[in-house]
Amino acid sequence: MNIVLNGDPQLLSGPMSISELISFMELTGKRIAVEINLDIIPASEHNNHMLKEADQIEVVAAIGGG
Repeated sequence: MNIVLNGDPQLLSGPMSISELISFMELTGKRIAVEINLDIIPASEHNNHMLKEADQIEVVAAIGGG
């Protein structure tokens, strides 16, 4: 399945949820925001939201500082 992840084409081996994508990206447990096709997807939906062919996905990790 082909998607665009943070502006770069990405080939996935098969169907994947947002949670699985986050794990694949090694971002599990980090504070992130996920946008798919210009819609913010709440963390409560990450397990159930399945990615689709040609989805435009932006994943942004929060960086602390002070």
